Amino acid sequence: MRNIILADNQDVTKAGCQYILHRTFGIDEFNEATEKSELLGLIAKQPQSLVVIDYTLFDFRSVNELLILQERFDKVDWILFSDELSDEFLRTLLYNTQSFSVLMKDCSIDELTSAFKEAFKGNRFICNYVSNLLLDNSKNTQNQSPKHLLTTTEQEILKEMALGKTTKEIASQRFVSAHTIMTHRKNIFRKIEVNNVHEATKYAMRAGIVDMAEYYI
Repeated sequence: MRNIILADNQDVTKAGCQYILHRTFGIDEFNEATEKSELLGLIAKQPQSLVVIDYTLFDFRSVNELLILQERFDKVDWILFSDELSDEFLRTLLYNTQSFSVLMKDCSIDELTSAFKEAFKGNRFICNYVSNLLLDNSKNTQNQSPKHLLTTTEQEILKEMALGKTTKEIASQRFVSAHTIMTHRKNIFRKIEVNNVHEATKYAMRAGIVDMAEYYI
C-alpha cells in the first residue's frame, strides 16, 4: 500500500481521514505534515506518496507553485481537501494536471471514500460540488465567449481535438482528407494564438466549446 501523507492542521479533518483509511482500507500508518517545509521533506523521502492536503492552510503563494511541485514529483498523487477554492484556482489546477483529486470539506463520507479508492488506482476524483460548479461556469462562459473567432466547422473540429480524437479520426468522421483537417487545425491555432493541442484544449474549455461533463468522463 502506498505511503499516505496527511497535510492538514485541523484535527477533525485528520481524524476523519484516519477513520476512513482504517475502516475501509485497513491502513493505520501514515505521515503528518503541518508546514510546507515538512511536507516537502516527506515527499522527497517518499516520492510515490498519496498526499491529502488542505491547500489553504499551507503557505503556498499560488496554484502555480502546486503545479511546479507536481511536475517535480510526478509520481505523487494528490487529494485536495479544502473548505473553499476559487473558480479560477480550480480551472487552472484541473486543466493543467490529472494528478489532483478535489473534495470540499463538507462532502459526504462516501465521496471521501471514493476519492481514496480512485487515488489508490491512480485515477482522479472530483466531488459533485466541484463538478457542478465547473459545469455551471462552462454554461456561463459559453454565453460570453468570443466564439466568433472561429467558424462553426472550426469550433466542431477544435472540440473533437480537445476530446482526444486524432486527425485521421476526425477526417474519417467528417468524410474529408487528413490534409483538410490539418489545414483547419493550422487556421484554428493561428486564430486563437496557440501552438499546441494542450493550449487549444484550454482555450476550448474557457470558451465553452467543450462541455466539462464530456471532458471529465
